[in-house]
Amino acid sequence: MGIIYRTHLEGIVPESLDGFFAGWPNPPSPETHLAALRGSSHVVLAIDQASGRVVGFINAISDGVLSAFIPLLEVRPEWQGRGIGRELVRRMLAELEGRYSVDLVCDPELAEFYEPLGFGRLQGMGRRDTRALGKSG
Repeated sequence: MGIIYRTHLEGIVPESLDGFFAGWPNPPSPETHLAALRGSSHVVLAIDQASGRVVGFINAISDGVLSAFIPLLEVRPEWQGRGIGRELVRRMLAELEGRYSVDLVCDPELAEFYEPLGFGRLQGMGRRDTRALGKSG
């Protein structure tokens, strides 16, 4: 038994997604999390075969032709350090093969995680409204 990876949400319910977003100031609810995954063009899930529990995920939003953006990569804290995050990124990049750009935004301390996976540092701008995290739709 180990981790299985899949690219669909079949059978995933909000309760499958509790325990993510550790340390976020106002984490999204499992219902909002599931809505975000459903609204994504691509999703890869890491599932513990023994429990059937989702232990990690990555999602992307793409125009289907030239570009994609990876907004979220999360691995439950108790599952970190086992290569799950790297494998999720590797599988997502395979899903997005052929795009001119695959971008993501991360906090500065996470850049070293992404650089060996082929990402380079870029300058960007963003706006975040943490009040919106608990909303859905």
